[in-house]
Amino acid sequence: MGSIYCIMGKSSSGKDTIFKLLLGRDDLQLKRIVSYTTRPIRDNEKPGEEYNYVSIEKKDSLIEEGKVIEIRKYDTVHGPWFYFTVDDGKIDLQNNDYLLIGTVESFVKIRDYYGEDVVLPIYIEVDDGLRLSRALERERQQSSPKYEEMCRRFLADQQDFSEEKLKAARVSNRFNNDDDSINTSEKIAEFIKKRRG
Repeated sequence: MGSIYCIMGKSSSGKDTIFKLLLGRDDLQLKRIVSYTTRPIRDNEKPGEEYNYVSIEKKDSLIEEGKVIEIRKYDTVHGPWFYFTVDDGKIDLQNNDYLLIGTVESFVKIRDYYGEDVVLPIYIEVDDGLRLSRALERERQQSSPKYEEMCRRFLADQQDFSEEKLKAARVSNRFNNDDDSINTSEKIAEFIKKRRG
């Protein structure tokens, strides 16, 4: 039976970089689970890579079909944005291990859906000051920077990833990413290999 590794962390903690580094390793042979979102695509993103970008109407039809495993709504300064995981028939746990990016809440719901022995947390930690400077630099590079939304997300993360929530969800596999995403991804790769035996 395969495993699903759920990468979590506050905004600008390096989740996307670590996610890509782990997926690119031939020795791990991880497959990706691509989440769905109704938020607008960013300049450097491609559909089907970071997210499957869908309309509100498509989101509603997936819910009606009973395919949505978990869903989160964020009331942003640009209106509501939804992020969700879909049982879209692309997950084959008999033959593969998978990687996805999520929140504490999405991790718990996916774990409840597939089982505690299958879904494992990987939490990325970064100093808050460093995270803020990374977020600002990333937003500056956008053609239409959304600084207000960046600040909202930064503050919301303090609550979304509070120690109380992490403990309640039994998120114990933690990796610090203050220095170098390559080194951090190496430590996570060793964790995955050790689990496989």
